[in-house]
Amino acid sequence: MSVLSLIAQGESKTLEFKRELPRFEQIAKTVIAFANTSGGKLLIGVDDNGSLVGVDADSVLDIQDRIYASLYEQIHPTLRPEIYTSHVEDKLILMVEVFRGQSLPYFLKSKGKADGVYIRVGASNRSASLDYIAELERQKQHLSFDEEACVDVELSTLDLSTLTQRFSAQHKVLDEAKLRNFRLIQTVQGKDYPSYGLLILLGYFEHVSTQCARFKGTDMQVFLDRKEYTGDLFAQLENSEMFIKNHLFLRGEIKGLQRTDSLEVPESAIREALVNAYVHRDYSNFGRNIKIGIYDDVLNIVSAGGFPNTLTVQDLAEGRSEIRNRVLARVFKALGYIEQWGSGLQRIRQVCVAQGLPEPKIQESGDFVDVELYRPIAADSHPQKPDSVAFTNDNARLSLIAPDYARLSVEQQQILRYLLERSKMTRADGVALLQLSETKLKSLFNELLELGLITRQGQGRATVYVLTQKNE
Repeated sequence: MSVLSLIAQGESKTLEFKRELPRFEQIAKTVIAFANTSGGKLLIGVDDNGSLVGVDADSVLDIQDRIYASLYEQIHPTLRPEIYTSHVEDKLILMVEVFRGQSLPYFLKSKGKADGVYIRVGASNRSASLDYIAELERQKQHLSFDEEACVDVELSTLDLSTLTQRFSAQHKVLDEAKLRNFRLIQTVQGKDYPSYGLLILLGYFEHVSTQCARFKGTDMQVFLDRKEYTGDLFAQLENSEMFIKNHLFLRGEIKGLQRTDSLEVPESAIREALVNAYVHRDYSNFGRNIKIGIYDDVLNIVSAGGFPNTLTVQDLAEGRSEIRNRVLARVFKALGYIEQWGSGLQRIRQVCVAQGLPEPKIQESGDFVDVELYRPIAADSHPQKPDSVAFTNDNARLSLIAPDYARLSVEQQQILRYLLERSKMTRADGVALLQLSETKLKSLFNELLELGLITRQGQGRATVYVLTQKNE
């Protein structure tokens, strides 16, 4: 891909622009974030809007040497990205290309592993939580979260009947040997424990749940129906599928002397999108569940966790597959819910387009995966709903907090999403999240204060911003 084509795509999970040479620590954070996530390119000499500025040709070799030296001093384990130049429309662009690292996690020496690990979320660098650092450690060992033993739960206290019945219905036996083979049971120091995968399949944890809602119109302001499903994962999938079907229209078609009825959105696309959400979501984050929203124009399915670190949207579109939850994937495949690795998203697109619907939108929104399947009413116009990451908290509360969410700037939406997840934000948090100057950040905060969406608490360096509490 040419540099101009790359720039035209805009900043993303794998691409960042800098108008001029930033502070070396900022370069180090970006390099670390790329190495811990999906790799990426830092283009120096390109403005945020994609316009070409260029760098000084006389000093570029010196800059390259200084960047290499700085990264060596600041990052552990050692990272050595490729740094080179490219001439684009008579401008010299300095490019720092980083590949996904093998010695995860990478971190700033000055902050240590606990505080110095950065990851790429959307088009920004974010400090990794301790849970995410643990996930990077697992990735280095080629392990998944659901394969780990949960030593806090006694295996003898669990009722496995719902799972064994699922296998029996497929004329398969789930005996002790199969439980071990699927890694549903793990032995630690001579004692058997359930894996997190087994507990997830049984719906043992509170965050293993699904919230479904039918909204009036194309936003979240008015509910028509809502349900929350718990229990084993397969029951949640079936209940969610039934909820969706109950709120979609049937369309009739006459073939010969017979009439056939089918859903306005292909049933196979719905099921595929649901299976992907349950199998590939990030269960190591215990604070979020799956959200399903049905609007007049769109069926929206949001699952926690972005795409697996080594994958991009383009990779997925081409059929490349990486499994986040190996235990869940093995069980779902054994029970016939998964036909072929890596083909799900392609099938979703194919069946929707074949039915005359717009191509579905499948995207990574921050650390969520957002799937939008268009209903026929949206065939001629596709109004943009609020960013689905806003669906991360209670829906009714969100509609009260920010009924005009879609009209806010991208930066203001990011602030609200951050506050929904973490309750409060300091100015330092805002600078780190948005990579903006304090002056610009202060302006964003003031606009949200004037709109009554956030409230300031404390003074001076102790100032924090929180969501405005409103009566529900």
